[in-house]
Amino acid sequence: MSGRTRLIIGIVVALGLVAAVLGGAYYLLTSYRIDPEKVVVEGNKHYSSKEISEMVMEGPLGDNSLVLSFKYKNKKITDVPFVDSISVSVTGHDSIRISVFEKALAGYVKYLDRYIYFDKDGYVVESSQVKTDGIPQVTGIAFSSIEIGKKLGTGDVDYFSRTLDITKLMDKYDLKVDKIQFHDDGKITLCFGNVRVALGDDSAHIEDKVMDLPFFLENLVGKSGVLDMEEYDETSGIYVFKSDID
Repeated sequence: MSGRTRLIIGIVVALGLVAAVLGGAYYLLTSYRIDPEKVVVEGNKHYSSKEISEMVMEGPLGDNSLVLSFKYKNKKITDVPFVDSISVSVTGHDSIRISVFEKALAGYVKYLDRYIYFDKDGYVVESSQVKTDGIPQVTGIAFSSIEIGKKLGTGDVDYFSRTLDITKLMDKYDLKVDKIQFHDDGKITLCFGNVRVALGDDSAHIEDKVMDLPFFLENLVGKSGVLDMEEYDETSGIYVFKSDID
């Protein structure tokens, strides 16, 4: 075989490889292009599904399902407030499922015109002008300093774990509490709209009381007043509601 023949064969093989690579790349780019209507977002509370999709699908090949599945495989997020990690799974050649794992927020305190969100350990997660549904406001905590990434400056760290315990109970019994009020004497009041529920000390049968709350709140819709549940009576389960109108 002459040198010229070997050169021609080499060129043909090289062109074939280039064509194969380009063909494969074209296939991946076109066959795995995501249809925006087939993007499912789950686990998000603070951000809308559209906002999450835009965050995930930005940049080069941001609309390619295979690329995203590798890029966001249990990726730790450091530059998006409220989000701990995002995972993307391919559900079809043109469809993906985005699973958002948000930071566990215990509550927020109001400071001027901002919402200061903190986690179960009292670390400030974010300071925002946006109120997130499902996160209760906490009052009765005196704080001296606010800095993102550091603990909310307060003299009682138990407030944070107690707040998380209450929010877990709210989730368990499918209750949406608007405000958790801590009082100087150690007692707690939960606010559901215009209904304030006086629970008493949080160590006194709190879950037994919360368990009964869905029934009582259902019958107090549209009313304003205090439901006194400070004293727990497991035999009667009867509590007094004091209307603001009386």
